[in-house]
Amino acid sequence: MDAERIFAYRALRIARNDMTALPGFEENDYVVVANANNREYESLLSEYETVRNASISLFETFTNDDLLRLGTASNNSISVRAIGYIMLGHELHHKNVILERYL
Repeated sequence: MDAERIFAYRALRIARNDMTALPGFEENDYVVVANANNREYESLLSEYETVRNASISLFETFTNDDLLRLGTASNNSISVRAIGYIMLGHELHHKNVILERYL
């Protein structure tokens, strides 16, 4: 969820034509301090739903021009549309991890 929030923030900044280069981040560093292991399963699911719905709402506001706008994140040129696809792929990756390891 933290990574999705960061991706959404990057998409927003780039869509709004903010040309500031955005730094990279290490998602595994966030996991260490996220305190997820001390939370109830239902709480995590509720937060996940809230974050995902916020991302969907954000992307629904973008025009075709917004989606094609380019910016810099993690020292790479990237479009808002590409960030959306990264968000989807990141979710699928974690879904597969859960299925393979825990279900």
